[in-house]
Amino acid sequence: MAQEFTVSLQAIIDECKLEVIHTPQDPAKIFISNIDVNRPGLQLAGFYEYFDKGRIQIIGKAETAYLEQCGAEIRAQRIKKFFSEQPAAVVVSRGMDIMPEMRELSKELSVPLLRSEESTSTFTSKLVAYLSLQLAPRITRHGVLIEVYGEGMLILGESGVGKSETAIELVKRGHRLVADDAVEIRKASNITLVGSSPDNIRHFMELRGIGIINARQLFGMGAVKVSEKIDMVVELELWNPEKVYDRMGVDNHYVSILGVKVPSLTIPVKPGRNLAVILEVAAMNNRQKKMGYNAAQELLDNLGLDMESSDTVKSMG
Repeated sequence: MAQEFTVSLQAIIDECKLEVIHTPQDPAKIFISNIDVNRPGLQLAGFYEYFDKGRIQIIGKAETAYLEQCGAEIRAQRIKKFFSEQPAAVVVSRGMDIMPEMRELSKELSVPLLRSEESTSTFTSKLVAYLSLQLAPRITRHGVLIEVYGEGMLILGESGVGKSETAIELVKRGHRLVADDAVEIRKASNITLVGSSPDNIRHFMELRGIGIINARQLFGMGAVKVSEKIDMVVELELWNPEKVYDRMGVDNHYVSILGVKVPSLTIPVKPGRNLAVILEVAAMNNRQKKMGYNAAQELLDNLGLDMESSDTVKSMG
């Protein structure tokens, strides 16, 4: 069974700058586990067959206008029925006045009632984006995540291969560290992975022979980031003279993480190779490929060869 993640109502209040009208308890102890939100127009009209009370309910101008045109008695009945379903939380958007019936029933039935100054569409988009990230499926991988020329690069490899040392060199060259040793990867959408560091080890790095350092304290705030989209995966491995490494880069290789395909490279490590420079070039080349340019393909075209003939070129030299 898939693990269920939660986010506290207090975190949502802080992120979306919501005004608290009423909460039955400390909002830090109220947890939301549903990514979806709902505008309860159908429910206020009396249809509850597919109502999911685990969703945050957003009452906008249309819902408010509908309730206002109902008679006082019917309005009270509709609001009481809605709050009696015990929704996870109710948010009134556009800074609109809170109806007295909502205030009373929120307290009586212990339903969190909040207000946003933003328009309904803007608030809904912001809330869905935040919930999608906070409640996304996630895994933790042993590696380093660093931003290189705007590309989120996840560096993997066996312990001692030089991941952290390469990351330090990249940081000194102006790039930004996101996570070292443990990278928490979240599936923000069907095509997007976002990586970050666990809070308790954020910006700390281990360098053999030196020990633990704090990259933020040592190199400054400009050398670190809290999170970054993962655009490519680089696997560092000790040079194996019996293995044939890709010398052309015509074919694109991918690795699947949480069901999302991410471009991947395998970089052999041996004395004399400047890994920081190599990874900078890899990041820039990955950006070019995303923009539709492949240097290897252009070379083959210039030589009058097709992709099937690239094996001949690989053997040159």
